Amino acid sequence: MEAAISLIDGKWKCVILWHLFSEGTLRFNEIRKRVPSITQRMLTNQLRELEQDGIIHREVYPQVPPKVEYCLTDLGQSLEKILFALKQWGDAHIDQFGKLTLVDGHPNP
Repeated sequence: MEAAISLIDGKWKCVILWHLFSEGTLRFNEIRKRVPSITQRMLTNQLRELEQDGIIHREVYPQVPPKVEYCLTDLGQSLEKILFALKQWGDAHIDQFGKLTLVDGHPNP
């Protein structure tokens, strides 16, 4: 359980992965537009971690200006059912919890 959760742990990884599942290959700025409240630095860090864990693939094209695309690996694709189940659960309980904020790292409705 801990190994699986550590791969998608954090505020942004599931959101980033959801956009890659929904839309396929995306460039950095395309992801940033879809997740406007994430900082550039945080997005870079989250993408690096997902790449290091083998969840996404980063393709760099040798051109000017640089072109970098992100897509899911087979391992990343295998998380689709898990993330879909989390989304369904969240959608079913949104009225109960609404938008949660974190206080000292814990949910605070």
